[in-house]
Amino acid sequence: MLRLVMIAAATLVLYPMQNQASLVSLSNGKQNFQSRRKTPATKNRRINYSRFSHSTHVTRQNLTCDSCHKFPTANWKEVRKGEGAFPDVAEFPEHQASLNCHRSQFFARERPAPAICSNCHVKATPRDTARFLFDSLGDVSDSTKTRRELASEFTINFPHDKHVDVVEARLVPAREQGHRLVAVSWQQKAETAKSSETKSCPVCHQTYLPQGESDEEYVTKPPETLGDNFWLKKGTFKTIPTSHIVCFTCHNAEAEIPPLPPDCNACHKLATPQPPRKADFDRKLAETMAVKDRVISILWSGRTSSGSFRHEGGEHPNVSCLKCHNVPTMNLSDPKSLIVSVGSCGGAEGCHVTATTDDGGILNYEIDQRKAKAGFVCTKCHITFGSEALPESHTKALQALKKS
Repeated sequence: MLRLVMIAAATLVLYPMQNQASLVSLSNGKQNFQSRRKTPATKNRRINYSRFSHSTHVTRQNLTCDSCHKFPTANWKEVRKGEGAFPDVAEFPEHQASLNCHRSQFFARERPAPAICSNCHVKATPRDTARFLFDSLGDVSDSTKTRRELASEFTINFPHDKHVDVVEARLVPAREQGHRLVAVSWQQKAETAKSSETKSCPVCHQTYLPQGESDEEYVTKPPETLGDNFWLKKGTFKTIPTSHIVCFTCHNAEAEIPPLPPDCNACHKLATPQPPRKADFDRKLAETMAVKDRVISILWSGRTSSGSFRHEGGEHPNVSCLKCHNVPTMNLSDPKSLIVSVGSCGGAEGCHVTATTDDGGILNYEIDQRKAKAGFVCTKCHITFGSEALPESHTKALQALKKS
């Protein structure tokens, strides 16, 4: 009996101690849990697998381009027909390229389909397996294919100075060049130093939506009360390459001019974060003009100098590209290097910047007006920049001509 009483007493003593220890443990666990929730470094962030990131795969996983992309893809004869076809990366990587790392995402119980599928597939449903038109096929117009609207993660490593003196467009029948739609010739720099100024740039850059001989000069119909106010005109912009079609004309296995097509990272470089830059662009104005063209929207919204400059306007078509664009310093990964200097708008020929206002320079006139009236808005070249403080570069351009 005494032994039973002692066991019962010990039990009564130990139980509260164990219960108290459990409460302390639970309490500590709750505190630890709360502390984990409050610590951003340890917060479990949910990954959005519907947004593919090259940066994650290249910089963190150290994957090479050919880990996923194969050259050429099996569909290269299908996306471009006949003589227009050439070996190209023209399709998204096959599923097998991602299964080793993303098997759980591919077989996730998500409806109507796993989120990861939407990176390549339009609707991402088991019944509709259609894929987006691959990003490198900017020259392909296929009404049955949907194009993605994504900002590229890459900049292009293209040395303009190495191409401008040796590349010359030649208008030859396509059959003479096989699969190449754009023919170019490589010559010695000394032979083309003068002529290449106007012959090399059009290989990659053509006037977009030119007015030509048409009487319709505006992109959209302006109001009858427009007067001298600005309205976007045709031939304002130049195109930029949106496919490999020009590049592979020379950089291919037959010509053996490096870099060759499989060397993706020779040209495609992951873009480094850049501070946002103001553009001389008014989105509301573009909407008022009912400008819906995708190419115009991209080019116009990226203009960081003159938002209203028209390549097809006035004497511009007769002026060498090198007169305005400083090719030796152009670096596509540095937006500042692409800005056209206002000094290029003047010189011995006069044009828009002259030694004196009496010589007819529009920059001279508008600066005079700004000095006389602080609220004066410069509208000859600018859309939104015209109401801002006068840049130092503009006054220096005038000073340089006065000294010369």
